[in-house]
Amino acid sequence: MSTAQPWPLKEAIALVESLEGRDVDGPVLFETGYGPSGLPHIGTFAEVARTTFIRRAFQQVSDRPTKLIAFSDDMDGLRKVPLNLPNPELVEPHLGKPLSSIPDPFGVDSSYSAHMNRRLREFLDEFGFEYSFRSSTDVYTSGGFNAGLRILLQRVDQVLAVILPTLRPHKRAGWSPFMVTCPDCGRNLSTSVTAYHPEDDAVSIACDSARWEGAVGCGFTGQVNILDGRAKAGWKVDWALRWWTFGVHYEMYGKDLIESAALSKRLVQVMDGTPPIGLFYEMFLDEDGRKISKSVGKGISVDGWQAYAPVESLLAFLYQNPRKAKRLHYDVIPMFVDQYLKQLTDWSGQDEQARLWNPSYFYFDRDLPRPAWDTSVNYTLVRNLAVCLGKDDADLVLEYLKRYDASVGSPAHADLAKDLIRGAVAYDRDWEADKRVKKAPSPESVPALLALADAVEAYVGEDSEAMQGLVFDTARAHDLEPRALFKTIYQGLIGQDRGPRLGSFFLALGQAESAAALRALAG
Repeated sequence: MSTAQPWPLKEAIALVESLEGRDVDGPVLFETGYGPSGLPHIGTFAEVARTTFIRRAFQQVSDRPTKLIAFSDDMDGLRKVPLNLPNPELVEPHLGKPLSSIPDPFGVDSSYSAHMNRRLREFLDEFGFEYSFRSSTDVYTSGGFNAGLRILLQRVDQVLAVILPTLRPHKRAGWSPFMVTCPDCGRNLSTSVTAYHPEDDAVSIACDSARWEGAVGCGFTGQVNILDGRAKAGWKVDWALRWWTFGVHYEMYGKDLIESAALSKRLVQVMDGTPPIGLFYEMFLDEDGRKISKSVGKGISVDGWQAYAPVESLLAFLYQNPRKAKRLHYDVIPMFVDQYLKQLTDWSGQDEQARLWNPSYFYFDRDLPRPAWDTSVNYTLVRNLAVCLGKDDADLVLEYLKRYDASVGSPAHADLAKDLIRGAVAYDRDWEADKRVKKAPSPESVPALLALADAVEAYVGEDSEAMQGLVFDTARAHDLEPRALFKTIYQGLIGQDRGPRLGSFFLALGQAESAAALRALAG
């Protein structure tokens, strides 16, 4: 068992310590944020998943109730039309307006953000995340942020003193913590604040395109009350407003938001509140080692991962140290599926204390059933068996796997086995088949292959190590390097230089079938 404390547990203990001496009224509150200008993506999934890891760890070290808010910032103005949306002509005339005031380009929901918010909830519900959804538009228009907005308006000079020094000089003039919706054209990216009137809960504005270069102002000038959804706080200030209003105790954020988080924490203190603690995480990288861009669409999506593996194996990927950048591409799937399966297998033999060091502890709600995998079958074995059989038939692959380990066919393993085989077969078909070229053996290796076929067929027993030893013994008996014979078999049977442990593989394929395959390879 590793002596290193699991990072979710470390974060949970830090949260417990941060709450010491504080009068916490209600549950300990976790938050994640989502910008609904586009469809939910793997970054959204990752943030909710990692926060959930910490929340589950917190439940292990504290008896305080917890709650997770998934917040959608749907009052933000839309700056450009995303490339992956249908009917962009319906959206373009509304650029600069709050997302909740723009028509749904899919033609299904009441607004642009209503569609994205519904998709977000469906996305999170599919994976069993427990959360409470909050819409920026709903909270602002219902007056939920009014108390905080009043404080920000009354202390606007203190807010400016925090933010302005962090801006480039040419951005400081005219900057305001408030994004006011123009009462004439409905845009909030084209308005600029020209005066503050805290005694009236109002500001003076001009709709003149000053805030956003791409906006088209309508020319309105006048005083506007900032309460009940007529205005929202701008980024950084809005983050602080949420923390202060809800009483957030913990929130994670990307490395690119370290400065924003620090400023937001200072603003919470300006409001006489206590900022949350949190952990910053590194970005995902694409196959070329570059930061993944939502607009370009490189990397892998959650749906893409699910096409080839159980989604819980994605949790195994996300569990890695969040402070380190990670390549997120299809070629990482096999390794993390096998890591996930090993974690499940280890779980069955661990006591309660040891399970806290098992990453899968944090993947599942402790009060709900968890998948079982107490078998030696892994993703790599399934993929290579499917290749050697040469058939895209999940039921047939399962029958061969049961020869190797009968427990894989038990009711406890049935659902995961089916998902594993389906994904492994699809992965090989889509990502490996075109790269695989089976090679004929060299003349000097043919006698060894025939001798190995006889030895495999004659072997009595079910010991994969003894079966593995037959390859070494045969190679030495024919004056071949064992490594060369292994490579010859891999290249001939599955078209790769390396592959599974042949002892396990021959038992899964079956002795008679393995012998036949070796003889066919020998020609």
